[in-house]
Amino acid sequence: MDRAEKLHRLEELRAEAQRLESELTAESSAANWPPRSYYTVYHVLAGFVLGIFGACTSLLFNVIGSVLTHQDHPLRLIQVYLTFPLGAEALQITDGITLTIGCCLYLGTGMLLGIPFQLLLSRYLPRANFVTRLAATSVLALAIWVINFYGILAWLQPLLFGGNWIVSQVPWWVGAMTHLVFGWTMLLVQPLGVYVPFQERGEAA
Repeated sequence: MDRAEKLHRLEELRAEAQRLESELTAESSAANWPPRSYYTVYHVLAGFVLGIFGACTSLLFNVIGSVLTHQDHPLRLIQVYLTFPLGAEALQITDGITLTIGCCLYLGTGMLLGIPFQLLLSRYLPRANFVTRLAATSVLALAIWVINFYGILAWLQPLLFGGNWIVSQVPWWVGAMTHLVFGWTMLLVQPLGVYVPFQERGEAA
């Protein structure tokens, strides 16, 4: 075997080695899929997506709360929530664009808050009965309300903006109920976020 033949053979061996490495990598990836343990990333994303449903119903209750408390207009409570980024000036805002942005921020916040509910229901209570799941989501919703309003906003808003409008102007029962409505909605839509691993056609058969 001369030098040229040896080089040619060497290239063939390198190509064969690369092929075998690719096959081993593919087999390793297939062995790790679907995940054998709790699929955290999936449920985080599912909670983020499903949170929009909870945010919508919560926003609707905010409108109802504004009417029941005889506010100036249905989105008055959204206007109050806007005092966190805008300060006292938010209370003078009447244009629709700013209030629309406020609603979008509310929905975005709800999407983030959907994550802990999805993790709670899918990881710790996947097979619990409805009453247990309802009680758990209610406790979590009220805990988030207390932490948000009285553990964070009660001191952070005065520190940053010189006023405590959210805690003082949003009736406690409206704040509590909007969080409860959010949590109950997350409970109802949670089945939409159940993770079902993909199965090969032969396995399914």
